[in-house]
Amino acid sequence: MAQATAAERPATELRRGRIVAAAGAVVDVDFGDAGAPPIRSALEVEWDGPHRLTLEVQAHLDPATARCVALQETAGLRPGTPVRDSGGPLTAPTGRALLGRMIDVAGDPIDGGPPLPADLPRMPIHRPPPPLAEQGATREPFLTGIKIIDLMAPLLRGGKAAMFGGAGVGKTVLIMELIRAAATRHGGISVFAGIGERSREGHELWLDLGASGVLANTALVFGQMNEPPGARWRAGLTALTVAEHFRDVERSDVLLLMDNVYRFVQAGAEVSGLLGRLPSRVGYQPTLATEIAELEERIASAHGAAVTSIQAVYVPADDFTDPAVAQTFAHLDSAVVLSREMAAQGLYPAVDPLASSSTLIDPRIFGQRHCRIAEGVRELMERRRELQEVISLLGMEELSPEDRLAVARARRMERFLTQPFAVTEHFTGRPGASAPLEATLDGAEAILAGEADSLDEEALYMTGTLDDARTRAARRGGAGEGTGGGAGGGAAR
Repeated sequence: MAQATAAERPATELRRGRIVAAAGAVVDVDFGDAGAPPIRSALEVEWDGPHRLTLEVQAHLDPATARCVALQETAGLRPGTPVRDSGGPLTAPTGRALLGRMIDVAGDPIDGGPPLPADLPRMPIHRPPPPLAEQGATREPFLTGIKIIDLMAPLLRGGKAAMFGGAGVGKTVLIMELIRAAATRHGGISVFAGIGERSREGHELWLDLGASGVLANTALVFGQMNEPPGARWRAGLTALTVAEHFRDVERSDVLLLMDNVYRFVQAGAEVSGLLGRLPSRVGYQPTLATEIAELEERIASAHGAAVTSIQAVYVPADDFTDPAVAQTFAHLDSAVVLSREMAAQGLYPAVDPLASSSTLIDPRIFGQRHCRIAEGVRELMERRRELQEVISLLGMEELSPEDRLAVARARRMERFLTQPFAVTEHFTGRPGASAPLEATLDGAEAILAGEADSLDEEALYMTGTLDDARTRAARRGGAGEGTGGGAGGGAAR
């Protein structure tokens, strides 16, 4: 019998096939005369297993056989098990019913709550980005209340920003604070994608969001570390689809947070290896650039609403030349780089003001004053870094009075740019502080001008505005008892 083409087959006639081989997360399905479904089609396994099992077509071994990647655990799957073509790509549930809920890559609740409404609209997770003619060209800043970010690497409404750093430097805590800040300052909707997260981290995030009162405006999508690579690979696209619904249908601004984009890349590399593709640079998949671009290019403003994305990116071995990190950098409006050295000194958030950058540091967007102050802070920090080797070898005494003054002000600036977070209050005992941009500019400008030279460094550490620091110093009797503009409090760390 001649095989019917896709165009000749009735729209209601869905292909049915049988599993012929299963090796871990890779499953081969034979569709016989019906022919293999298109790449990225979602297939439903009709089995008696403990959970729903969805496959995604990744390759055609021949006209009848599709090689697929499983999005759930395949233990107990046997050859001969029937499979049904869903007729299109995997779809994700969308709408306000997802707010306050936690779902997996296929849209099934994993928070122990009731099932989602059956009539919830669903959208395919594989979609093109908005046409350029529909994309908004906004240059409006997205203020967070976090001093060092708003000053040195401001975020863009409808733009893409990433937090780069190795393990243990505070990426996840920063992401959690940004969720809280977005809910309290902007009152918008947040969508969180946990890609390759530990179960403990997901549980802590769930409890923290509930305790802070922002869970009702947040939808969470998780592809956890213990799940197959296919689930981790597609969890980000599911979350992005949920965010796109709020942007395109409800015309609402959305904050999309991803933790961690590197785990998305890592899952893609695992899938690529399982499918037998030859690895590319440093063992990554040959499709690395395409996969990152397909995710990042969908994040845009359209129809008067914006998807603003803030992503955590793990940097393996603190190597910023790693291909996964370098490819992510190419798509960003703002890059916030976290420093292990600053974290070791207790300077949180451990954002490196010299390595971090933003396309928004432009007089046409923020004005001349902001750009002048940011450049002044950068020059001050750079001068202190240049003198660090001399300080380490010979001590502060060998510096000129001008250099000692610069180092003392740089230390005060470093401490002024630290900040307690509301999400860490139960760990640190310090109430969280949010700083308006104008207050941050006033404080940084005063330190650069030497108006805080008599202020004790300790008063500046983990505070909100410069006025808060002065109040703290006065309360402790520390005003005028600082180290002055000379030694700067001893040898720099």
